[in-house]
Amino acid sequence: MEYTRENISSLLRSHDINPTHQRIEIAHALFSRHEHLSADQVMAIVNSRHAETSKATVYNTLRLFLEKGMVRELVVDPTKIFFDPNPTPHHHMYEVDTGRLSDIESADVQIVGLPPLPPGMVAVGIDLIVRVRREP
Repeated sequence: MEYTRENISSLLRSHDINPTHQRIEIAHALFSRHEHLSADQVMAIVNSRHAETSKATVYNTLRLFLEKGMVRELVVDPTKIFFDPNPTPHHHMYEVDTGRLSDIESADVQIVGLPPLPPGMVAVGIDLIVRVRREP
């Protein structure tokens, strides 16, 4: 699907989010690229068009998108957090040397068994990040 500012407004409304100008621009930066972006990358993209969006607005909007199930948050290491505009079940490969993050289809991964869960708990998902680097 090609994302435009017009259909992004509808997407936001379908997730009970008021489509303000800044939210539309932040969503457009995320969804139109089909990439995994950090909050700083999103802010740079948005501010390249309109130098009016604060860091707090970007972070708060990304948190809202996360709470509403529009994006997934990927913590690849304590200093690198990416937002994934693809909320469908899938996994990731992270290239440590380049910082590139790519999708791995769920069908390409087989996970057998889980540790015992605490009483009264059920698993709601598994997020797998395969970290790779070039051989020395």
